[in-house]
Amino acid sequence: MNVRRRRNVLGAGVLVTAVLAAGCSSGQEEGGESTAGSKGSGEITIAVLQKQGDQQYFVDEADGAKEMAAELGDVKITVADLGLDANQAISELDAAIAQQVDGIVIVVPDQQIGPQVIDAAKQAGIPLVAADDVIKDASGAEAPFVGFNGTQMGESVGAEAAKLYEESGWAAADTRIIAAWKQDLTVCTDRVEGAAAAFGETVSDVPETINLGTDNTPTGAQNKAGAAITANQGVKNWVVWGCNDENVEGVVTALQNSGVKPDNIIGVALGGYLACKPWQAEEPTGMKSALFIDGRAVGSSAVEVLVKHLRDGEDLPPETIAPTEIVDPTNWQDAGLACT
Repeated sequence: MNVRRRRNVLGAGVLVTAVLAAGCSSGQEEGGESTAGSKGSGEITIAVLQKQGDQQYFVDEADGAKEMAAELGDVKITVADLGLDANQAISELDAAIAQQVDGIVIVVPDQQIGPQVIDAAKQAGIPLVAADDVIKDASGAEAPFVGFNGTQMGESVGAEAAKLYEESGWAAADTRIIAAWKQDLTVCTDRVEGAAAAFGETVSDVPETINLGTDNTPTGAQNKAGAAITANQGVKNWVVWGCNDENVEGVVTALQNSGVKPDNIIGVALGGYLACKPWQAEEPTGMKSALFIDGRAVGSSAVEVLVKHLRDGEDLPPETIAPTEIVDPTNWQDAGLACT
């Protein structure tokens, strides 16, 4: 299947370093002198600015950043929770610049602020890495990115859902698919479209799909799913996927609260950090499996590439892609998924 663009995988143990194409960032920042190798000695301060910093995935990501900082030594991490507020993101970015941090990792609440974010960092001569969500400058050029390949993630989810659906023996006429995601977030759309494409490659008679626009929270997904369930009272079986664990948990909860039995739900989450909770408690659940994405790997890799850039003069890789793995009640612990 075609992937939207080529990705390279970086890192030791968890990530694999790939040869970068010619024309990568040289470390020269517009409006400032080159930052590459500018901190050969002394403490490095990196600001980690995250949307929805209270979600477990982003908590893990911040922890991963701190763990890598401790491993590398003489690196200080400051973390700011941006919530879903684009204005707060700009305020925290301005504050980090005013504090003269050496590097910035940002997960934007809204991709539309990308040009403003990138320009501010360039004008200050501070290297910036976008984590999880791609951002672009005014010309359409992407900032160095650390995270996951949304399309490939979705394809893994869709392939798993197709496998479980075919094993169930359900008929399309008795089944609906619910896809739930924040529809103005491109990484979410990539994931959902990838899931649908992979599911359709395996399943010849695809059930009708109900697309739910959510705010990517469990409560938001649960509320939106309620109306869809009410409108489809005659449906017996349900397949659920979405942008993240929060969406799938919300929809699965709504289905189970409406009286649908767990055996009649195939929920394939994306994250694993919420999907594992009923598995850990050994409770019956419609959450059948999940694509495990490790926030720690993203946080640690973002810090690693920035420190190598600042200390050693290495180019910031255009893309650093973390690995993923399908987990279920039988193997989630062996995969290293921490269920807290």
